[in-house]
Amino acid sequence: MTFQVLITDPLSEDGIFPLRQAENFELTVKTDLTNEELLDEINHYDALLIRSQTSVTRAVIESAPNLKIIGRAGVGVDNIDLSAATENGVIVVNAPDGNTNSAAEHTMAMLTALARKIPQAFISLKNKEWDRKSFVGVEVKNKTLGVVGLGRIGSEVAARAKGQRMQVVAYDPFLTSEKAHKLGITKGTLEEVLRAGDFISIHTPLLKETKNLIDEEAFKLMKDGVQLVNCARGGIVNEDALYDAIVSGKVAGAALDVFEEEPFVGHKLLTLPQVIATPHLAASTIEAQESVAIDVSADVVSFLTHGLVQNPVNLPSVSKELMGKVAPFFDLTEKLGAFVSQLIDGIVEEVTIHYYGDVAGFDVRPLTRNTLKGLLKGNLGDHVNDVNAKYLADQIGITVNEHKTSTTKSFTNLITVSARTKHGERSVSGTLLNGLGGRIVKVDKYYVDVVPEGNLIFVRHQDQPGAIGRVGTILAKENINIAAMQVGRTNIGGDAIMMLTIDEYVGGYDVNQLKELDDIFDVTALKL
Repeated sequence: MTFQVLITDPLSEDGIFPLRQAENFELTVKTDLTNEELLDEINHYDALLIRSQTSVTRAVIESAPNLKIIGRAGVGVDNIDLSAATENGVIVVNAPDGNTNSAAEHTMAMLTALARKIPQAFISLKNKEWDRKSFVGVEVKNKTLGVVGLGRIGSEVAARAKGQRMQVVAYDPFLTSEKAHKLGITKGTLEEVLRAGDFISIHTPLLKETKNLIDEEAFKLMKDGVQLVNCARGGIVNEDALYDAIVSGKVAGAALDVFEEEPFVGHKLLTLPQVIATPHLAASTIEAQESVAIDVSADVVSFLTHGLVQNPVNLPSVSKELMGKVAPFFDLTEKLGAFVSQLIDGIVEEVTIHYYGDVAGFDVRPLTRNTLKGLLKGNLGDHVNDVNAKYLADQIGITVNEHKTSTTKSFTNLITVSARTKHGERSVSGTLLNGLGGRIVKVDKYYVDVVPEGNLIFVRHQDQPGAIGRVGTILAKENINIAAMQVGRTNIGGDAIMMLTIDEYVGGYDVNQLKELDDIFDVTALKL
């Protein structure tokens, strides 16, 4: 059998070498196809290789009955309809590691250029000026670099900064003290990192939680004269707040490679002499371009010949029989993972998923992956999926346990998710009720009956008259409407909980007001 591979974006010959040397592979290169031409061309191919130029829509996927895999030579897959690919049993792979070195090098180049005002001095010289006094810079040696986000790229930047003899303090929700010690850096909270850094470098994904993470309040925490580098994602830094911070003198300079809206031209930030910028070039090196192409080419060969891939993005196909059994639990397990991830205090070290009743008789691996997806997405973003969730958990150092028990006392099916940190263990249990969907039926030791969706507030309090009323009063003053409420306790007058379903997510201010009540032990705002 000969596999037909279509390449629709420019890829180097070195990058597609794994495909060229593989037996029984026939390559067709047709770049600059229109959407209509791609629809006409795609129908007989087994694999499609692209970069960012080609848009792989649902129509394209549904016009390709033989298509088995799509390879994206790069990280982002926003130009691929992942839902359509999954529904049609098409694996999507990308190259998440291929640009790590290039992005880290670009970050350090931007940091150094910012510190020494190299672009500004060059422009002055191009204008036939010999002005040395205006471009006195600072050394980075013995300065503190605050790294916000210590994933693949953030870790590489930290290592390079230490090579420049900088002190590094980093924040990441999954950074443990042990890992920080191993890397020779200091672990801090986000606030501590922002306060400590002479330079701040951003390396988080763009999520709801990180949108405008560096805003007016964040700049107030920073040192006077701080210098900011963002080669991660546009939208993490509030660009208007950055402009005001530079104009006020709070921020001495900024180096930007990414922007909230691209192409980024005509923005007032570019009028400031303290700002240097590049047009999203962090991954634009010959080596990175070849590396990502090699990675996806190798994955295409491996999948078509052996059924194995290293960097899958979407859910692989499972048998229709198994899917029919486990699919009803998909939403519930993801919500249980998301719930416990928001309930815990500290970095997750171990996750245990216990399946009781009929569900224990299934192959529950898809449900375990789905649970981990819910657990990790809040911090790692939407690139976490059913396929890579277990891999990411392993990379972070989370131990994952899976147990089955064929019987259960109260429910036909019950799934319990427990997460352990250094501060203790929290758990949540859920079930499916016929005709009613998923329910959270137990949180820690307390029994409840809660629909796992929307905005919730979890309150642990002293079981005494008036506790519920005082919580309701504070929420009413803030115009927060309670849609539903469940309470649970183990004994009269002891610890108790209330679970409130509310119309909108509550911020830190509202939660802190509740925590100030004498009979309230703990308050957590959740979003499912």
